[in-house]
Order: sequence, then C-alpha cells, then structure tokens
Amino acid sequence: MFFWAKENRTRLHFIQPGKPTQNAFVESLNGKFRDSCLHQHWFRSIEEARYEMDQWRHHYNNERPHSSLNYLTPVVFAKKAA
Repeated sequence: MFFWAKENRTRLHFIQPGKPTQNAFVESLNGKFRDSCLHQHWFRSIEEARYEMDQWRHHYNNERPHSSLNYLTPVVFAKKAA
C-alpha cells in the first residue's frame, strides 16, 4: 500500500490504534460485510469468494435505502421514476 500511495501521489492517513470511531462509516460497513457475507459462507476457492462477494455487493448496493433517494432503495426509486 505504501508503494502504491507513493506512485499515485496519495497521502495515507491512519486512525489511532484502538480508536475505530475515528472511521465509523468504514467500521460499520466492515461489520455488515463480515456478518452478512464472510461469516455466511465457506469459500473453497478464490473464484467462489469473489462470486459471493460480488453477489453481496450487488445486493447491498441495490437493497438498502439511500438518503439521497428520499430513503428508498434504488430499485423502488427507479420504479417510481419510470
């Protein structure tokens, strides 16, 4: 990561150890991902892991309400807009 950041002229910022609330949005997403995807499957190959993670990402992005869509899911918002 250090070399990628250097090559892309990106400055890395780290939270303090033991202070997950400094990055609450990422910690929340990580917890949801762990509980609803990683802990639900026994991956036998990297391809299977990628498939299941892609399925989770698709479901997560399309099934949760968004404040920018007046707290509707993208699917419901699209149906109402059509």
